[in-house]
Amino acid sequence: MFYDHQQIEKKWQKYWEENQTYKTSNNTDKPKFYVLDMFPYPSGAGLHVGHPLGYIASDIYARYKRHQGFNVLHPVGYDSFGLPAEQYAIQTGQHPAITTEQNINRYEEQLKKIGFSFDWSREVRTSDASYYKWTQWIFIQLYHSWYNKNTDKAESIDSLIQHFEEKGTEGLNANQNDELNFTAEEWKNASDIDKEDILLNYRLAYRAETTVNWCPALGTVLANDEVKDGKSERGGFPVFQKKMMQWSMRISAYSERLLQGLNTLDWPQPLKDSQDHWIGKSQGAQVQFKVEGYDETVEVFTTRPDTIFGATFMVLAPENPLVETITTAAQKAEVDTYIEETSKKTERDRMSDVKNVSGAFTGSYAINPFSNEKMPIYISDYVLMGYGTGAVMAVPAHDERDHRFAKKFNLEIKKVVETEEDVQEKSFDSKDSVCVNSDFLNGLHYNEAKAKMISEIEAKEIGHGTTNYRQRDAIFSRQRYWGEPVPIYYKDGMPYTLPTSALPLELPEVEKYLPTEDGDPPLGNAKEFAWDETNQKVVATDLIDDITIFPLELSTMPGWAGSSWYFLRYMDPNDEETFVKKELADYWGQVDLYIGGSEHATGHLLYSRFWNMFLKDRGYISHDEPFQKLINQGMILGMSAFVYRIDGTNQYVSKNLAKDYQTQQIHVDVSLLKGTSDELDTEAFKAWRPDYANAEFILEDGKYITDREVEKMSKSKYNVVNPDDICDEYGADGLRLYEMFLGPLEQSKPWNTQGLSGVYGFLKKFWNLYFNGEVFEVSDEEPTKAEHKVLHTLIKKVVYDIENFSFNTSVSSFMIAVNELQKIKCSKRNILEPLAVIISPYAPHICEELWSLLGHGTSIEFEKFPALNEDYLVEDEIEYPVSVNGKMKFKISLSAQLSAKEVEDLVISNEKMQQILEGKTPKKIIVVPHRIVNIVI
Repeated sequence: MFYDHQQIEKKWQKYWEENQTYKTSNNTDKPKFYVLDMFPYPSGAGLHVGHPLGYIASDIYARYKRHQGFNVLHPVGYDSFGLPAEQYAIQTGQHPAITTEQNINRYEEQLKKIGFSFDWSREVRTSDASYYKWTQWIFIQLYHSWYNKNTDKAESIDSLIQHFEEKGTEGLNANQNDELNFTAEEWKNASDIDKEDILLNYRLAYRAETTVNWCPALGTVLANDEVKDGKSERGGFPVFQKKMMQWSMRISAYSERLLQGLNTLDWPQPLKDSQDHWIGKSQGAQVQFKVEGYDETVEVFTTRPDTIFGATFMVLAPENPLVETITTAAQKAEVDTYIEETSKKTERDRMSDVKNVSGAFTGSYAINPFSNEKMPIYISDYVLMGYGTGAVMAVPAHDERDHRFAKKFNLEIKKVVETEEDVQEKSFDSKDSVCVNSDFLNGLHYNEAKAKMISEIEAKEIGHGTTNYRQRDAIFSRQRYWGEPVPIYYKDGMPYTLPTSALPLELPEVEKYLPTEDGDPPLGNAKEFAWDETNQKVVATDLIDDITIFPLELSTMPGWAGSSWYFLRYMDPNDEETFVKKELADYWGQVDLYIGGSEHATGHLLYSRFWNMFLKDRGYISHDEPFQKLINQGMILGMSAFVYRIDGTNQYVSKNLAKDYQTQQIHVDVSLLKGTSDELDTEAFKAWRPDYANAEFILEDGKYITDREVEKMSKSKYNVVNPDDICDEYGADGLRLYEMFLGPLEQSKPWNTQGLSGVYGFLKKFWNLYFNGEVFEVSDEEPTKAEHKVLHTLIKKVVYDIENFSFNTSVSSFMIAVNELQKIKCSKRNILEPLAVIISPYAPHICEELWSLLGHGTSIEFEKFPALNEDYLVEDEIEYPVSVNGKMKFKISLSAQLSAKEVEDLVISNEKMQQILEGKTPKKIIVVPHRIVNIVI
């Protein structure tokens, strides 16, 4: 019977939509299971075949869990704020909302064509005001919270104000920007503005001057993970370090909890390691060094206080405020030039560049508090203001980077840890030795020396033992248009939150999407964007009088804001009263399976964990971690095609002749190749782009053969394969099976369209199992033991494979089972019905059609997954190979129930064995039950 995949798939996609088959209920006594894909950003290019890989895997798992009787939440939505739509708006003037809507419609059409079992009724978009209303609400909660280290959680700012009113800062143990000291009386007497300023020092969302990655071409601040090699990841524009007033999120308050929480998660180890390294916990001491000739001290954090006697110079971050104070007139020009150069590097570049040594001398000296020796103070880009204190004590004998610096600037290198190595030539970084040249530390090992030095530092009152974290607070402002407005207005220079009743603060219309002439963010172009405090509404900007009408914040939130809580909104997507009802958050709890890329390790996955912990602290949800199990899917790689252009000409030479010429390798669109070959359609190539219209070709055997290479699938490499084309030719079920068949989910693997014919052939074979010629025909006869064995072998394998995410081996098992059933001409309902259920998570359309033909009036989706009966896998007979003196002589079929002794007796008495023995007695008989018989004569 002809397998018409196009008609079948359209029919069932329509059925699922009309019947809302995948709509999930919150009211059920079923156990829950929450399956989620990482939030897609709807780009203009639409999906290529690499994108659905993770979605197909999660969809198989979601369908499998429904078959097991779970209430499955498997939603979809769009992370729809983003730079590409805004860049397009800047170039064309088209509002980003229009571009985004078009892109989403395209994505949705493609996703539905692949047959995903998403609950479309729960769709969310971060750029919808009904969604970002709650992103703004969460920001307001963060603003009105502080982190109490005593209770180890975030609390309402009201409890902090109460503490100040009763005790001032006495007994306060809070995460803060600066350590403040005042009495309750001083707090009560402070002005309202001073009180607001003090509270900003503790708020979890706060405004402060920070060093940021500023990209003038994009007109915005970028996160570290949006910058690569000193340039913006999007567009490749230069990025500079700059001090700006920015909104920040106090994620650093959660560093220890984020670190400990990793132990409770079923995540890939490399991903956990990335977060562990990013948070960067280290234990040591905070120490103050006096600056000679100034009433200033340099404070450093060191993990090696045991080496303080070997500290011979100090290095400050170029942006350390102390630099300006202590730089001498003679050194000012050199220092200023160096600071200017450093501003062109991002923090990430500075951290990763371990080979190049550079710096400038400030002209000033610090005093070592233990050796009393003078230490020249330098600045260098390898010291970061955001990590520790923005200053290091350099111990060149025992730190590789300090050693390179000392050699370059001819500074003293003093050994303080015993070693045979010449520390003048190479640093000795090991802790496995004892202290030398260190006065009262001499002869002590690392741990003893560290503890003793910390107690001496504390006795001298020049510092204390402490734990430090590399992770800095997350910058939360973007000088962009297309993002969530920050619900803040300014009164007397101080920020105040809008009342929650005024949310959402909607994005205003602007005439242009670039910064204003005064350098304000694009929202500065808005004519209706001021806050009327009296009437509590947004009014015209020209009405601002700073008496009752005040300016609103002009920055927008970063790309990660909306994606830091979207998994919670899916639980209660249409609620207008709250971001998620507590009882629904309690029912759905953690995401049970999260699939997405590892590139989000130190971005989205960290910020989501932070916001989730905060919302738990404030009592809105009950679970600490958002994502219990996470899988990083690999990439599907494209097979790129190249032509060779002879330098300085418009001539193109075929691959195997290119070695005879000076050529340039150029990507060409894979759609320009003939069929599935490597031959270029030269006429199509000439028509592709105007600059190739007059191309000339040097052919081999009358053909132009392109070079091929496996690379990341990308529009820029012209190697993208559109899933729509695959669905048209091979069906969505064919695409789904093939993507899983390519290899293990976590690995990257190359795409090859030719490989689809294999899975398509399998689908046709599977379809025809249910037909006798053109007639649908299944029998109600009881299946044979052989038929049951094929089915239950498959059940056992597929259950194991799905639960271990080995989807590729399941597809192989389907092929084997269908081949075996075809061989034995199986047409039994009791085999073919469960077979359709087993294959349906992978190939839902064909299985729905077969289920319908089998006489069922409801969807296959909620049928119970077939139960394994191990009895059918027990062998009745075993065919034993009989080996004599190491050579296989014959095979004998015996009952599987026989003991080793019974097998031995039957083999010896066998006629063939008697002929071989010729009356001799065997020296040795070895029976391996159910496997083999070995005889030595």
